[in-house]
Amino acid sequence: MKIKVDDLVCEANAVCMGLAPEVFEVDDDDQLHILLPEPPPEMLDRVRHAVRSCPKAALSLEE
Repeated sequence: MKIKVDDLVCEANAVCMGLAPEVFEVDDDDQLHILLPEPPPEMLDRVRHAVRSCPKAALSLEE
């Protein structure tokens, strides 16, 4: 599974970072960075929850 972000849609609300800080990071310039683009299986439930919780639907999963 791979995480994708649509940079044109993302507003760096950091909801994903709050739910999975090991995977998502918003920097001081309000840019979202995917720290683990292919997270390990034990993190997938939290990553799926973070992707679903994005207020702008800027995140997606490629399985």
